[in-house]
Order: sequence, then structure tokens, then C-alpha cells
Amino acid sequence: MLIFDEATSSVDTRTEQAIAKAMDALMANRTSFVIAHRLSAIRDADLILYMKHGDILEHGTHEQLLAKDGAYANLCNSQFA
Repeated sequence: MLIFDEATSSVDTRTEQAIAKAMDALMANRTSFVIAHRLSAIRDADLILYMKHGDILEHGTHEQLLAKDGAYANLCNSQFA
């Protein structure tokens, strides 16, 4: 099991992309937990848990969560608008 806690929070976009490629290879066929505020780090995850104050508010894939138009979608819209 791999746990990444804000692995790309302090890097520029180009470095984040390089790290993401390396992480994709490292996480292949492994259970991984990625804790991130940058949604670009988790968009391709099999399952996303949107949490607030320790409670799971929403869960699903990126596309499913956008379709729900809830808290995750609001966060997405604020980051990518």
C-alpha cells in the first residue's frame, strides 16, 4: 500500500506533471491513497472520497462527482474556472 499526502503541493505545474507520471507507474496494480487539494492530482483515480472535517461527503469517480453537482463539483469549478 502506498500513501501520498500532498505529494505535489509545493511544486510547479511542470514538476507536478513529471511526478504524476512517475506516480502512475509506481501505483500500477497497487492500492494507493492520495491526499490532495490539487484536483489535478486525483482526477484519474478509480475512487475519490471528498471529505470535510473527517466526514465523507461524496464519493465516486471524477466524472460521477461532477455530475452530482455537489461540493466536489464546486471545488472543481473554483480550481479550473
